[in-house]
Amino acid sequence: MSNILGISAFYHDSAACIIKNGKIIAAAQEERFTRKKHDSSYPFHAIEFVLNFANIKLNNVDQIVFFEKPFLKFERLLETYVAFAPNGFKSFCMAMPLWLRDKLFQKKMLFNELKRHDNSFNEIKKIKFSEHHLSHAASAFFPSPFEEAIILTADGVGEWATTTVAIGKGNDLEIKKEIHFPHSLGLLYSAFTYYTGFKVNSGEYKLMGLAPYGVPIYENLIKKNLIDIKVDGSFHLDQSYFNYATGLTMTNKKFDKLFGHKVRDSKNEKLTQFHMDIAASIQKVTEDIMIKITKSLKDEFNISNLCLAGGVALNCVANGKILKEKIFDKIWVQPASGDAGGSLGAALAFWHVEQNNPRNVNSNDDMQGSYLGPEYLQKEIEEQLNKVGAKYEIFTDKELIDKVAIDLSHEEAIGWFQGRMEFGPRALGNRSILGDPRSEKMQKNLNLKVKFRESFRPFAPSILREDLSEWFDINIDSPYMLMVSNINKEKNIKMTEDQKKLFGIEKLNIKRSEIPAVTHVDYSARIQTVHKETNEKYFRLIEKFKEKTNCPVIVNTSFNVRGEPIVNTPLDAFNCFMGTDLDKLVIGNCYLDKKKQNINLKKDYKNEFELD
Repeated sequence: MSNILGISAFYHDSAACIIKNGKIIAAAQEERFTRKKHDSSYPFHAIEFVLNFANIKLNNVDQIVFFEKPFLKFERLLETYVAFAPNGFKSFCMAMPLWLRDKLFQKKMLFNELKRHDNSFNEIKKIKFSEHHLSHAASAFFPSPFEEAIILTADGVGEWATTTVAIGKGNDLEIKKEIHFPHSLGLLYSAFTYYTGFKVNSGEYKLMGLAPYGVPIYENLIKKNLIDIKVDGSFHLDQSYFNYATGLTMTNKKFDKLFGHKVRDSKNEKLTQFHMDIAASIQKVTEDIMIKITKSLKDEFNISNLCLAGGVALNCVANGKILKEKIFDKIWVQPASGDAGGSLGAALAFWHVEQNNPRNVNSNDDMQGSYLGPEYLQKEIEEQLNKVGAKYEIFTDKELIDKVAIDLSHEEAIGWFQGRMEFGPRALGNRSILGDPRSEKMQKNLNLKVKFRESFRPFAPSILREDLSEWFDINIDSPYMLMVSNINKEKNIKMTEDQKKLFGIEKLNIKRSEIPAVTHVDYSARIQTVHKETNEKYFRLIEKFKEKTNCPVIVNTSFNVRGEPIVNTPLDAFNCFMGTDLDKLVIGNCYLDKKKQNINLKKDYKNEFELD
């Protein structure tokens, strides 16, 4: 029996996983335990969880694999500072002591941290290092349903690489080409995230959600000045507009001058049509680059399957555009595409590439719906609820599903907590807030009264797989909410001439389809197909809702508020429930009605977490 512990840490989204004889057993992000969003610290709690779930001690682990190589990363930092000198001296003075004290000696640091789990652990030679983009590529290919695939990974930066192309076949994975720092599609998108006033490495999805409210009028300006895009999609960034290589900001005054505005102060400056047009423009540029790259790769390698990972792979709009171009027969995106998934990729790369172990391809995929985190027994749920004085009723699965389906049809907002927690940034029906997609007020209510976030943010539809093509112009599995598609035209509601003249956020309140709560202003939606095989209880709930309403769709958003990681424990769920305008909470077989709770348990939750 071979146990491999994969670790990602020290940048953002620290995580850990266990694979046993090549099978994924457990994986989780540190943020879910510490309640600090995008927690970058050593993933102590995540490691404790995966070890306990696998029922092993650290000494039973055969190899421990970290998701990147610190010496290569240090080389890149040092060479960058030398190349840009004397610029970046302040940043250099801040970064170097940390590297020289801790990060450069990461093996020793990891060894010391690992001993906290088991003081008898003394085999430092078990600690190995994978390359950052190899970890991403492995996370995309090895769990995929493909025997052979092109693998495209794109993010901010690993050691040197920012974009990597690999070919996967069986248990083999070979990197073919790379684009190197400082030329980075991920950092370009993050630069615009920063410029529009959102938090880097956290707010990129907000920029994507804002884009449909704007018009890409700055697309040509970006292409003419900021980025030189070749026919094959490779690119070169003009560094004179950016400050991320050695500075403490993403952009500079030259960047501001190009667009005629300073960086938005998110605390004091509201979003305007300008910011919406900027968002639309960089989104269009990103899509164009991804389409060019993927078309070129298909022509070069003539392989019909594509795997995607890295932070850019979480741009589900771009993924949807690639799909619509019909470049590949099939596309599979790693649900934990960011750095968290690097822990999984590092472990899988070691098992298959380093140790040359065979691979059995699962025709669905090997991610098990991405339900890889902690779960709680009914007894544990009741104990936690009793401890805080919660009032609840217990129902059978059948009773519960019937009750919740009725609640949803009455436009109530439901906290839904079941089974194992999701691995990755998306709630997929186990740590979710649910609503009725037919409701015209649901999107606004969930954003403002439950999530405490920006009103423009769209919600995803969860739909029964067999009903997908009737409602959306797509007919492939999308279990991880990483593909965007349009609502079918027969489900749309045509806009009046006056409505068509509206700009920006004014578009928000226009009913566009039969399911307005999940229809974005451009008639698109970020789809999750729900499958009985991976989540029967959630499938049955949507099935029951369809039976009552003739609609096989429900609103699904993550169970948290703005700035909060997705809830992990029953107590987390109850606190969120009592701090928001959620109407009902369902944990396991426990059913909680807000009206029946002790008023003294109500929480001031809006300012509990640092805003992202």
